[in-house]
Amino acid sequence: MLVKQTTDTPTRLEDLLPAGFAARLDRLDVLSRKVFAGKLPGERRSKRRGQSVEFDDYRQYTPGDDLRHVDWNVFARLDRFFVKLFREDEDLIVHLVIDASASMADGASDDIPSKAVYARRLGMALGYIGLVNQNRVVVERFGAGPPRRLAPIRGRRQLDRLAAFLLERDPPLATNESPEPFDAAMRRIASARSGHGVMVVLSDFFFRDNIEKGLNYLHAGPRGGFDSCCMQILSPGELDPTTTLEQGLRGDVRLIDIESARAAEVTVSRALLKQYDQRLKDHVGAIEGWCRARRMRHVLLSTAAPVESVVLDSLRRQRLVG
Repeated sequence: MLVKQTTDTPTRLEDLLPAGFAARLDRLDVLSRKVFAGKLPGERRSKRRGQSVEFDDYRQYTPGDDLRHVDWNVFARLDRFFVKLFREDEDLIVHLVIDASASMADGASDDIPSKAVYARRLGMALGYIGLVNQNRVVVERFGAGPPRRLAPIRGRRQLDRLAAFLLERDPPLATNESPEPFDAAMRRIASARSGHGVMVVLSDFFFRDNIEKGLNYLHAGPRGGFDSCCMQILSPGELDPTTTLEQGLRGDVRLIDIESARAAEVTVSRALLKQYDQRLKDHVGAIEGWCRARRMRHVLLSTAAPVESVVLDSLRRQRLVG
């Protein structure tokens, strides 16, 4: 993998989320295909019937029901006992998991951000939507040095804390230190989470092994798990390897794995790139299939696609936001 060094690193909130884009996000909310009941009142209404907030329906009284919820006006008309049902507020946790491993530094060019920066910008947009809708937002980073976690925050006033966390530089790995494996990170994150909500993993998913095992942890987590979505972020050169020929990369070359430092001597040709293209399609297809089998969503994204259009168009069509 070739990594082009650029100065695309964001340094302030505006670099992650321009004001004009933020204004358009005010009309959106994070959507879940599941119904959850939260610990604290949020703005969303769930289908869970409870004893507070908003009247929903009646049902016939059964022994043990709270007499305070009997509708005596209905009893006077029908001579039968009915209790009022209400809709409870749903408190949704928006849990963002960002891959900070070395391969995410790839893909930057003059007008296209690296995968790492793209993931942080997308995470900022989704976190913003969660905060302005009074949902709890949690952010995790893994794959570079010690795992980093932003504890649950809520409300528009916490935007600066969210931005500060996403703007932090990940410390380099210490000598003889290995990055946390994907499956270990997912197991740690799934076992530590509480409540229910939507979990979004932002990664290129270029892990050597145990991807399916890691997805199992997201699917099975405590108390039924979260409504999970894997957003696979790839650069244009990774999605279309023929661009490497256009850039003059051909013939005999020595490639070094950015994460393991292992080297490989290869001859770059159209035949080799065709083989690579097929293997990438197989890899993406496998992840998509694993997600589908676990009722998780999979979204393939190119860093060439503006984050604004991804959120306002693609993610709305897929009912991730709305």
